Amino acid sequence: MPVGERLASQSQHRDDALTKIMSKHHTVLTCVMVLGFFPAAALAQAEHERPYFVTYDHYMEELGALEIGANFVLGRAKDLNTFLGNWTEFEYGARRWWTTEFYLDTQHTRHEGSLFTGMRFENRFRLLTEDHAINPVLYVEYEHLNGADKTLREVVGFDSKEDLRVPNSVAREKTEHEIETKLILSSEIQAWNLSENFIAVKNLHEGRWEFGYAVGVSRPLKWTYGRNRCAFCRESFTVGAELYGGLGEWGKVTLRNTSQYIAPLLRWNLPSETTLRISPGWGLTDRSVGSLIRFGVAQEIDTFGHKFGRLFRGHRLRLRRDEG
Repeated sequence: MPVGERLASQSQHRDDALTKIMSKHHTVLTCVMVLGFFPAAALAQAEHERPYFVTYDHYMEELGALEIGANFVLGRAKDLNTFLGNWTEFEYGARRWWTTEFYLDTQHTRHEGSLFTGMRFENRFRLLTEDHAINPVLYVEYEHLNGADKTLREVVGFDSKEDLRVPNSVAREKTEHEIETKLILSSEIQAWNLSENFIAVKNLHEGRWEFGYAVGVSRPLKWTYGRNRCAFCRESFTVGAELYGGLGEWGKVTLRNTSQYIAPLLRWNLPSETTLRISPGWGLTDRSVGSLIRFGVAQEIDTFGHKFGRLFRGHRLRLRRDEG
């Protein structure tokens, strides 16, 4: 076998093996999340857990807390193989004004199989630590993905359902290194949250800046929180909606020939500190995917930073004693 073909075959086997590992990982992670239905003293409720899937608000992860989540998007449209995109996230509160997050992306497409599509590294910086009428947050993300990624975590430029028709076997060969930035503006109006995101994405090797937006509005069914949280209390539920889509590219900012979506949403905070979200969405233009159903589950470990730091310090002390 020629060297080029042998290397390509080895790369294909590595990708397939990684995909199988990720599939097992997601099964285990889902089981762990289900266990979150039961009380656990080490876990804590984030009162301001983000209800949106696409839009970001101004709330940061709690200092030293780690949130682990699994999110899915089911996409369906005429003449398009149904697909299930997934991103698994690990979000950590590095500072009260700084949240960092790491993502692993996979997807499964009907008649085309499953594959690992890449990773993302995100950082959000809250510019004003105190609450104001408008709270700005700066978002910067590096993406190392292949062309088969189908998470649709944002829609920019002239993104279209036609891009999703490319078979996995072809799309996976294209590697993309991108930088994504967002200006997040978020306001609290009594019980309501109103958030606006302005998105700019640039391929680091080619192409122009692509633009997009996301707008979200939400509120809990009950504004005040009681001392004892319960699964079916009204304050445990948040409802809302988000609107998002592309805005063209540098030199051609427009809504014409872009994908646009609208999606109501529901968030459920359980007493066991697990958060469940679901959001059925619909495309509003001919270039949009007909329907996108998003659902996710997340668990926060509020003492992660403290326990990890204590474990690391204890390990260093043991090393010093051994050396002595």
